Amino acid sequence: MKLQKFTEHCYAFTGAVTIGYCVKMGKGLLIDSGLDDSTMKKVIRIVEDEGLPLDYCVITHAHADHFGGARHLKKKYSIPVYAPKLEKAIIENPILEPIYLFNGAVPIKDLRNKFLEGQAVEVDEELLTGNNSIGPFTIEVIELPGHSYRQVGLLIEDILYAADSYFGSETLEKHVIPFIVDADQTLESLEKLLHISCKGAIPGHGSFEENITQTVKENMELHEERMNALLELVNEKPNGDTFDRILRRFLDLYSIKVGNVGQWLLFRTSVTAYLTSLERKKLLSFSIRENEFIIHPH
Repeated sequence: MKLQKFTEHCYAFTGAVTIGYCVKMGKGLLIDSGLDDSTMKKVIRIVEDEGLPLDYCVITHAHADHFGGARHLKKKYSIPVYAPKLEKAIIENPILEPIYLFNGAVPIKDLRNKFLEGQAVEVDEELLTGNNSIGPFTIEVIELPGHSYRQVGLLIEDILYAADSYFGSETLEKHVIPFIVDADQTLESLEKLLHISCKGAIPGHGSFEENITQTVKENMELHEERMNALLELVNEKPNGDTFDRILRRFLDLYSIKVGNVGQWLLFRTSVTAYLTSLERKKLLSFSIRENEFIIHPH
């Protein structure tokens, strides 16, 4: 992890997950907090070694790798934490993520881990869409849902901290099928990114770029390709096929070997999001046949 400077006021701790940092008039603002105590301790060590302030923390969305370190941060510094309304509910009650991944049932032990259930932390104030004032910082909060329910990006001093609204090229290649909860919102958010005026942007996973157009278009093309490939699989079975078999065929298509229940459920959520988008476009339909969930081509 290293502290990278973009402008006079805007930085980021770069590594597996981007943690933004802004400093102005002797006040410091963190954007997201990493996965766990260990990550946050590294951030704090760098901040203290550099003699930089830490006064506020803003969470862009309620995935464990973006808020899991906030509890340690708040315990050490007693600083206020800000988050969007719906994301706030999950940050304060992180068991909600394994619950929704597990179809609403109480999750099994395999899902009760730091990657799917971050450490709970109290959110002091809700972020509102548009301009927010936090200390000396004026932050434009931009709704960028799709990867999570109410994810936001933050435009601060002309630098866009874009959270997981898009991924860097290497991350796209690594993940193959990125996690999303709504394919249409994901694409709408990507389109929105193309029209945000800024001096540069950094995603939650990836590198800072002054011009993100090409990277954003790579994200859009990937999601379109994944949906088209999924629709082709559905169309191969004129009488329909079960959801589970379609999911397996889709993972096989991309040579994905799932290693655990949590990973399988994450892929299932993304595939469901793609199927939902295709159903909205009336390109397929759902039914129950002999107690199985069936996907039908149109």
